[in-house]
Amino acid sequence: MTSVRIKGSVLKSRLAFVQDLAQEAGVARVLGRLAPAQQAELKGLLATKWYPFTLGRDLDEAIVAELGRGQSSFFEKLGVASAEKNLTGVHKEFLVAGNPHAFLERTPMIYSFYYDKGRREYQKVGPSEAVLTTHDAETFSVPDCATVVGWHRRALEMCGARSPRVVEEECRARGGHVCRYRLSWS
Repeated sequence: MTSVRIKGSVLKSRLAFVQDLAQEAGVARVLGRLAPAQQAELKGLLATKWYPFTLGRDLDEAIVAELGRGQSSFFEKLGVASAEKNLTGVHKEFLVAGNPHAFLERTPMIYSFYYDKGRREYQKVGPSEAVLTTHDAETFSVPDCATVVGWHRRALEMCGARSPRVVEEECRARGGHVCRYRLSWS
């Protein structure tokens, strides 16, 4: 297996979430759960640089253990915070006000901004429903999938969708063949 990488902006969003939630002391506790080399790498993050997926996975596990009481669903909150940070800043051009489907059509491109392996497809299912499916990702984790759920729910709200729902119907980290998310809104 080749080394899968994620963007530094993903890791920075996770650390910013910890900072907002638990201040510097929380960041220090989370980082304290990681190896010294990982701590050093996370302290010098660049948003545009690619980092090993394993660094993100280990950071996720440390956050869940330290702040999430062992519950990976905690990462839905992180996904919401990440969408708010990235979609009001560097990636605000992804949003399409008043048109969630136009935003979701950009799913393959958006995926490639955050991950360097695999792909995510968009399928319009109805006027206010879509399915996103992640294929060929070499690595995956339950916390990362929970982040995707929260990120897309908040992104849909930011596009003007009311009462958005995102349900992961199939998950590779839970034994599925793909990660499949059903999105709906009113």
